[in-house]
Amino acid sequence: MSRIFLIFASALVALMAGALFYAARIPVQEPPPAAKEVQQPGALEVVTHPSFTLPDIAGTNHDFSEWDGKNRIVNFWATWCAPCRREIPLLKAFQDEQGDNGFQVIGIAVDFPEPVARYAEAAEFNYPVLVGEQDAMAVAESSGVEFVGLPFTMFVASDGELLSAYIGELHRTHLDTIVDVMTRLDRAEISKEDARYALDDL
Repeated sequence: MSRIFLIFASALVALMAGALFYAARIPVQEPPPAAKEVQQPGALEVVTHPSFTLPDIAGTNHDFSEWDGKNRIVNFWATWCAPCRREIPLLKAFQDEQGDNGFQVIGIAVDFPEPVARYAEAAEFNYPVLVGEQDAMAVAESSGVEFVGLPFTMFVASDGELLSAYIGELHRTHLDTIVDVMTRLDRAEISKEDARYALDDL
């Protein structure tokens, strides 16, 4: 009886040892780490109410809040950009026509102060021109629209909220739509969402 029990116990120990040896050879896969939200280095925060200070051609700093209460057409340009230069007479005419109706064009040169000052002598701007170089680019990129080139224009409502941005040369039809949309928004005839949709479709 004891001999049979001894044989049975030996067989059981051998079986367990084999099972343990086999299990030890199986590679253990650790569970993947929990996904983490990674913030890209140097990523700019998208703004809803632009706020910045930049110098004008004479070197005097101007804060964007100086034009609070007006619908702002913020035009980014450079002296070496041909489409930008083509826009300037149109924007000057727009400022003459719509300045008393609550609209303000603001030029921001992504350029060096010296060539901008020389160009301004001949251009005779009737709207403020600020100069920013890298700082100006940072303001443009904060709109959330991929800043791929000039000209680039931001549309800011009279309450200071960014509505939309446009890449490329503006034409008279664009400006007519901007006046219509932003005027109707001021009169509460359309919502902010409707205004954004219309301006995004320029």
